Amino acid sequence: QVHLVESGGGLVQPGGSLRVSCTISGFSLDSYAVGWFRQAPGKGREGLSCISASDGSAGYADSVRGRFTISRDTTNNSVHLQMNSLNPEDTAVYYCATDLKSSCRRPIAAAFYDYWGQGTQVTVSS
Repeated sequence: QVHLVESGGGLVQPGGSLRVSCTISGFSLDSYAVGWFRQAPGKGREGLSCISASDGSAGYADSVRGRFTISRDTTNNSVHLQMNSLNPEDTAVYYCATDLKSSCRRPIAAAFYDYWGQGTQVTVSS
């Protein structure tokens, strides 16, 4: 059974950094890609990044490219999102998800993904 659990959210000051993690069970990161998304209050779910299964290559949305870095730990079957230079506009619930495909689709759109974690809150505020 596919299961994804996010962790690592919290309160961070503007300009700060935070790493959120996604622990996966029910499939291997060598088999399927995983994406990160976020949803701010009153907004739709925004695709941020995706890491492919075959070679671990990553893609990013323009809004986070250069600030966020996705990585994976195949030993522990987890995916991380390192977030730097955070600003209040990054405040949202952050989710990981999979569409049980080996490659990342472009764009990184929530409609493609079938399995989701419960989300972790990230708040950027002074």
